[in-house]
Amino acid sequence: MEEISKNFIEAFIDEDIAAGGQFEGMTVHTRFPPEPNGYLHIGHCKALCIDFGTAEKYGGLCNLRFDDTNPAKEDTEYVDAIQEDIHWLGFDWGDRMFYGSDYFEKTYELAVGLIKKGLAYVCELSAEEFKANRGDINTPATCPYRDRPIEESLDLFARMRAGEFPEGKMTLRAKIDPASGNFNMRDPVIYRIRYIEHHRQGTQWCIFPMYDFAHPIQDALEGITHSLCSLEYEDHRPLYNWVIENTDVPSKPRQIEFARLGINYTVMSKRMLREMVEKNLVSGWDDPRMPTLCGLRRRGYTPKSIRNFTARNGVSKVTSTVEYAFLEHCLREDLNETAKRVMAVLKPIKLTITNYPEGQSELLTVENNPLRPEDGEREITFSRNLYIEADDFLEVPVPKYKRLTPGGLECRLKGAYLIKCTGCVKDADGNIVEVLAEYDPESRGGNPADGRKVKGATIHWVDANTAVDAEVRMYDYLFKHPDPASFGKDFLTQLNPDSLEVLTGCKVEASLAQAAMPEKGKTAEGFQFMRQGYFCLDNRDATPEHLVFNRSVALKDSFKA
Repeated sequence: MEEISKNFIEAFIDEDIAAGGQFEGMTVHTRFPPEPNGYLHIGHCKALCIDFGTAEKYGGLCNLRFDDTNPAKEDTEYVDAIQEDIHWLGFDWGDRMFYGSDYFEKTYELAVGLIKKGLAYVCELSAEEFKANRGDINTPATCPYRDRPIEESLDLFARMRAGEFPEGKMTLRAKIDPASGNFNMRDPVIYRIRYIEHHRQGTQWCIFPMYDFAHPIQDALEGITHSLCSLEYEDHRPLYNWVIENTDVPSKPRQIEFARLGINYTVMSKRMLREMVEKNLVSGWDDPRMPTLCGLRRRGYTPKSIRNFTARNGVSKVTSTVEYAFLEHCLREDLNETAKRVMAVLKPIKLTITNYPEGQSELLTVENNPLRPEDGEREITFSRNLYIEADDFLEVPVPKYKRLTPGGLECRLKGAYLIKCTGCVKDADGNIVEVLAEYDPESRGGNPADGRKVKGATIHWVDANTAVDAEVRMYDYLFKHPDPASFGKDFLTQLNPDSLEVLTGCKVEASLAQAAMPEKGKTAEGFQFMRQGYFCLDNRDATPEHLVFNRSVALKDSFKA
C-alpha cells in the first residue's frame, strides 16, 4: 500500500504521539486563536485549515479561542463574523469556544507566582527608556529595576491592578537574560497598564497580559498538545517554552511554526483592510474585492474552492506569495462542475428575426449543466424579438470576424436556430439600435436539416418578451500593483480605479428571476453566464425586484501551472 506523504507538522505529531513520545496515548489537541479586531481573510484561512484540519485528520480536537487580551479595536461584531466564517468553511469547535480574557485571573496569579520566584519584576522605564536600554548584539540590556526586591514588586503589581498608576508608568517584565542573542528573551514586558474598556470584561481590568505571556498559558490551561502558529513566532518559541517551564501550568504544549500565505494584488494586513473600510474606499469588510472570507463568499467563492486552494499550497517553512490567479483557478474548477449554465446579455442590443411569425413564441429545452446530466433540463422561450450582446454584431467586420454582420456568415443561436444577418436599424444620430436577421426554420436546436457545416460563431441570447432586467458587477484586482503592501503607508496609492464596473440594463434569462435569494452566511448559487463567466446573486443588495449579480470569476483561466 502506497504511503501518503505527510507534511512536517504531521511528521512532528507522529513522533510526539508514538511510543515514548511527549504525548504518547494522548488525543491531538490544537486551537485556532483569532484576534477579534477584524474579519478573517484568505491568509487566516491557511492557519484555520491547518489547525482544524490537523485535529480532524488525527481524530482530535480543535478549540476556538478568541485572543482578546488586547482590548483595542476588539468587538463582538468580529466575534460573530469569525464564527460564521469558520462554520461556512465546514469546521466546528463543538463546545470548546473560549476567550483569552477567560483566563485573566489565572494569568495574573501565574504572574504573581513568577514574581515570588524572583523571575519577574516591576519596571518603571518609559517606552523610550526601555528602547534606549535594550542594548545591541554586543551589549546587554540594562534596567535599574531588575534587582527590585520581590516584596516591592508584589506590592507595585497589586497596585497596578488596582489602578493606582497611569498608563506607561509601570510594566511587569520577565527576568530572563539581558544578554540573550534573541531579543525576545531580554527581560520582555509581560504586563502593561491600559485604561480601556474591554468588550467582555468592561472596566474590571486595567492591566493586560502581553500575547507572548498569555498565549502559552492559555494553551497549557486548555490542554493543547500542539500550538500551530505562523512563522513570525519562531523567534518567540524560546519565550513560549520559558513561560511553560516557569509557571505552574498543568501541561506542556509544543509550538510548531509554518509559513504564512501571501497572495499578490491584495493585502493581508487587518490594519490596511480596516483603513480601506473606514475611509469608504470599499463597500465594507464584505466588499467582493476584499480578501476577507465574507467578501469572497459574497463574490461567489465556495468553501470547497478555498479549502482546495489552501490544501494545494501545502504546508511549508518557506514564505512565498501565491498568484491570485490560482485562487481563481480553484473556484473556476469547482463551479465548472456544479454551476447551472444560463444565458445573460450584459450589453444588450435588439435582434429581430424578421421571418419569424409576429406574436408567436415557443419553448426550447436546454441542459442545465452538460457535465451533470442528473441536473436535468429546463425550458426557455424563443420569439421574434431577442437580445444579443452588442459586440456580437459589426456593421463593417474586421478580418476573421465570425459573428453577425450584414451578408456575413451563418451563425448559431445557442440551443435555438441558425440565423443570418440581413442588416441593422439606426437612430437619428446614426447609432445602431437593432440588428436584423432571418432564421432557418429547419434548424431547431441549432442543427441544420441538411447537415451543412456552420462556419459562424455560436451566440448567446435571451428572449426580449420574457427576459428580466438585472444589474451586473464586474470585478478586477483591488490593487494595480502585485505587492501593494511594499508601499507601506502609501499602499492606497496602488488601488485599482478599474476594480469595479457596474453594468445596468442587463438582460438575463427568465429562470434567474426564480433563483433563490442567498441566505446570510452562505454562498449564493453559482451560475455560468455563457461566454461571460461565473456569477452569483449578491447576498447583500439583490432582491426579487432588483436582481444584482456579482461576477465570481471569468471563464478564461490565466493561471499557468
